[in-house]
Amino acid sequence: MNTTPTPATAGTLPRARLWAEFVVLFAGVPVAMAVFFGHYPLFPVILSFAALALVLLALTPGFSLRELWRGPVLGQWKLIAAFALAGAALCIGLTLALVPERLLELPRQRTGLWLLILLAYPLLSAAPQELIYRVLFFRRYGALFAGDKLALAANGAAFGFAHLFYMNPLTIGLTTVAGLIFGAVYLRFGSVLLTTVLHGLAGQLVFTSGLGIYFYHGAIGQAP
Repeated sequence: MNTTPTPATAGTLPRARLWAEFVVLFAGVPVAMAVFFGHYPLFPVILSFAALALVLLALTPGFSLRELWRGPVLGQWKLIAAFALAGAALCIGLTLALVPERLLELPRQRTGLWLLILLAYPLLSAAPQELIYRVLFFRRYGALFAGDKLALAANGAAFGFAHLFYMNPLTIGLTTVAGLIFGAVYLRFGSVLLTTVLHGLAGQLVFTSGLGIYFYHGAIGQAP
C-alpha cells in the first residue's frame, strides 16, 4: 500500500497564502526565537506551535487526524535498530572528539535527570516537532516545491534553521541532517509515529552520550 503523504495541491489553496504562512512559520518564528531567546519558556512555545499546526492541518483539504497514528512503526524494527546503532556511534564519536570529559555524564552522575529526559523527550519535544516539521510541512506546504527531492531539501534546511537559537554550527548542522533523515522516512512511509520514534531515539542518544551539552538552553552560543 502506498503510504506517501499527499500534500495540498496548489489549486486547492492559494499559493500566495501558503507561501506567506510558510515564511512566517519556518523563517519568521525561528528568527524571533533566536532574537528573543531567554525571554520566553521554550517548551510552552514548542507546544503552542504544535497546537497551531493542528489547527492549520484541520484546515488543510484532504488531511485527516487519523494520519497522526498511522503506521508502520514496529514493523520497521530493522530501520529503527540501524538508526539507533548509527546514531549511537555518531554521538559517542563526536562526544569523544569534542567533549570527552562529558562521555555518559548524565547516566553516570545525574541518573534521575537522565531517566526523566529519556521519558519526557519523545513526548514533549520529539512529538510536537515531528507534527510541525513533518506532517504540517509536507501535508500543507509540500506542494509549494517542485517534487519530493526539493521538498525534502527544504525540510532539512527548515529543521536545521529551527535550531538557530542555539547559535551553534554543530547543533544546526546535525539537526539539518536529522531533518533530512526524518523527512525521507516520512515521505517513504507516511508515518509520523515512526519519525517520532526515530527523533525520540536521537534525542535520547544525544543526552545519554554527553553530546547534549550542545542541545540545551545553557549551551546557547557555545561553539564546539
